[in-house]
Amino acid sequence: MERPIVALVLAGGTGTRLYPASRSDRPKQFLSFGEDESLLAETVSRVGFADETYVLTRDSFADGVREHVPNAAVLTEPEPKDTGPALAYAAHRIREQVGDCVLLCLPSDHRISGPFETVARTAARVAVETEGLVTVGIEPDRPATGYGYIKPGPSENGFAPVETFHEKPDRETATEYVREGFYWNAGLFAWTPTALLSAASSSPLAPMVERLDDGDHDDAFAAVDPVSIDYAVLEDAENAFVVPAALDWDDLGSWDAFERVLDGQDGNAVLGEAVSIDADGNVLASDGHISAVGVEDLVVASFDDRTLVVPKEEAQRVREVVGELRDDGRF
Repeated sequence: MERPIVALVLAGGTGTRLYPASRSDRPKQFLSFGEDESLLAETVSRVGFADETYVLTRDSFADGVREHVPNAAVLTEPEPKDTGPALAYAAHRIREQVGDCVLLCLPSDHRISGPFETVARTAARVAVETEGLVTVGIEPDRPATGYGYIKPGPSENGFAPVETFHEKPDRETATEYVREGFYWNAGLFAWTPTALLSAASSSPLAPMVERLDDGDHDDAFAAVDPVSIDYAVLEDAENAFVVPAALDWDDLGSWDAFERVLDGQDGNAVLGEAVSIDADGNVLASDGHISAVGVEDLVVASFDDRTLVVPKEEAQRVREVVGELRDDGRF
């Protein structure tokens, strides 16, 4: 493949569901969660095979990005409006700066082990050969309800057309999806800038693309509403393909995910220091020390002067806490 691979790492979010570790001035991509490097630095290291690497973030995080990954180029979006506007904007800017290339797009908050480079290079090759929109499909190891799913068509030469995308299912539906050979939609994509922008031009992102072509970046964002790339482009695309990936993968989106990536301690997932007595199935995370006695299936997260306690199965509701704190100017 002659085109250069440009890795595009999305790092503009704050990670609200990982409050209180993540705060408005300390987004989760800058945190290490027990590892040697931050999530962002790990992600950029993972794409070290790319010819160039860009990080897309918000202006207030730009200095932090440069500190964590000084060898990456930094793009700042005028305002956060989900992955649809972000990816279209970045594709347009990178095409202006790099020219004819293939983009490998990935979030900054995933934990991945396994042959990632092989999978990524395959996705990039397929993107060039098909001139289509390529997503990486993770082979599921459980009927997860927190991820979207991809139904593949007949596979050939390491990839398959996407028949349908499916939103986060209930447990029974997820079990059926796994049985039928669906993949998890991991938010890992490959495409040429031209392929994405062409598809975006006949989507809700069309007003943005038009203004980007006119060189008006601020008005481009003002012209569209927040929307994910899945809703805006992929779900209606006729040229979407999936590359299957047998990777150990997890999206560190909320505290309950940590029981899958942390070593167990007396039946609990522990980040930091903890003592547990007759306590089981909890996620105990702290920059200090936690003691848990006689409790089960809780998330207890304590960082700085803030403490969160929530049933593990309701970990997504941390967003509600952050919403109230933001309204009061305390996030």
